[in-house]
Amino acid sequence: MGEILIATSGYSYDDWRGEFYPDELPKEEFLRYYALFFPFVELNFSYYAMPSARGLSGMVGRTPDGFLFTLKAHRSITHEGGPGWRDDALAFVRAAGALADARRLAAVLVQLPFSFHHTPENRTYLADVLDALSPLPLAVEFRNNEWGGQRVLEELDRRGVGLVAVDRPDLPGLPNQADAVTGGLGYLRFHGRNAQSWWTGDNVSRYDYLYSDDELESCVPRVRRMAKAAKTLIVAFNNHAKGKAVKNATRLKELLFPA
Repeated sequence: MGEILIATSGYSYDDWRGEFYPDELPKEEFLRYYALFFPFVELNFSYYAMPSARGLSGMVGRTPDGFLFTLKAHRSITHEGGPGWRDDALAFVRAAGALADARRLAAVLVQLPFSFHHTPENRTYLADVLDALSPLPLAVEFRNNEWGGQRVLEELDRRGVGLVAVDRPDLPGLPNQADAVTGGLGYLRFHGRNAQSWWTGDNVSRYDYLYSDDELESCVPRVRRMAKAAKTLIVAFNNHAKGKAVKNATRLKELLFPA
């Protein structure tokens, strides 16, 4: 069974004060404090702003040896796909190299939008993106159920690219609740099950969900199955509102590894 790493998507949330961070803790100390409790963090800021090698190196310096990062690919690569995306991909690879060179990069998260359909054009584009980012360890998250076929899994595995499994609301068109592992890398993201606000909410309300103990217990077999097929299984809770991700990540660890 591969190593299971459980943590959260993001860490720099003001509404975690009093829920996880001490009220008086300066925000520049959030990452150092977070790393006392979790083995990695999934960085989302890199989707909105192109990361820099200097900034990522600074994050390495604020965390202990062995602490890992996953880094979300910039939106110009995954969502916009304009004429300059290859230049942006090169800049992203150079920046992320600061984590890779320090042996702190667990994966780059290539998250694709719901509107990214399984068409010949998109298959070609995705292949080009994976080629451009290939110096880095990669994991792909599809946001619709059109990419669940065996040929897709085989191609990801051939490339050594992980498939991101998700826990999400039970809504038509969303990815199947699969637990396939490709490329030796397991990656599971818990988005919450907020069906009412999934399509209409923002990045806070959509993920404002606290998993119950029963719901987490029902996920334990899935986590173990994925871990058996993976060298490493990354589990990231994205239900970040008001520190719910911290509570659920901590509880899942307790359920998987009871004292």
